[in-house]
Amino acid sequence: MNRRMATLAGTAAAAAALAFPVHGTAYAAHGILIVDGVSHREPVGCFPLGDFVPPVVSNYTAAAVAVWSGPDCSGRVEHFVDPGETYRPNGNRSVFVS
Repeated sequence: MNRRMATLAGTAAAAAALAFPVHGTAYAAHGILIVDGVSHREPVGCFPLGDFVPPVVSNYTAAAVAVWSGPDCSGRVEHFVDPGETYRPNGNRSVFVS
């Protein structure tokens, strides 16, 4: 009887866990991200900053964009570009949209 109750409780817990959305799952940011003059519709992931002087990031998405100090979104986050903001990174190498 105890084994059956434990199985029932485990099944109920698993069903409850599946009923709620998982936070942190990947999805594209709605809108357009412009990195060094190149438009990215519904962007997601890491984008390199080119050798343009100065690099420019214009965020027309609904999400904040993280500007990273290193290539391939490595190093540390130096700045967040909020929706509607344009930012001119100084020495940063990549941006990330989640």
